[in-house]
Amino acid sequence: MQALLKVSALIDWFSEAMGRFAGYLVLICCLVSAGNAIVRYVFNYSSNGWLEIQWYMFAFIVLVGASYTLRMNEHVRVDIIYGAISARTRLWVDIIGIIFFLLPACFFLAWLSWPMFTLSLAQNETSSNAGGLIRWPVKFIIFAGFALLVLQGISELVKRIGALNGLYELDTKYEKPLQ
Repeated sequence: MQALLKVSALIDWFSEAMGRFAGYLVLICCLVSAGNAIVRYVFNYSSNGWLEIQWYMFAFIVLVGASYTLRMNEHVRVDIIYGAISARTRLWVDIIGIIFFLLPACFFLAWLSWPMFTLSLAQNETSSNAGGLIRWPVKFIIFAGFALLVLQGISELVKRIGALNGLYELDTKYEKPLQ
């Protein structure tokens, strides 16, 4: 179990690094958007490539950010139930949710997205828009996002099993988000 916890820590580190990178991409996406708007209105010039790169960055932010969100224990829950149960029961709810919902869904979506990526790469697919970008990078982001979410799900599963066995200290405290 200690070896699995070390692997879990490595996965956590990678998810956190990708999440921080995604956070910086939010700023870059805003700068690209603002720059594109300025160039369009000041110089009367526009490019679909600039719009598409924003979409690609947004895809990265959302799909890769999902594993970081899971890592930070900020994912969606049924507040009324999760907040009312004991810490040990929360661990069990998380374990069941990871095994029966998160991992199968993410495996399936990664499996479905891989052929889309490989076909796009083999065909060197490009956007149908004038000045558009190649499509395979964003299709890879779809696969990578779900694959990273699978890895983070495994990490969370290992930590929760370790916590149940007293080998890992995990804070199960959950605060309902402000609305």
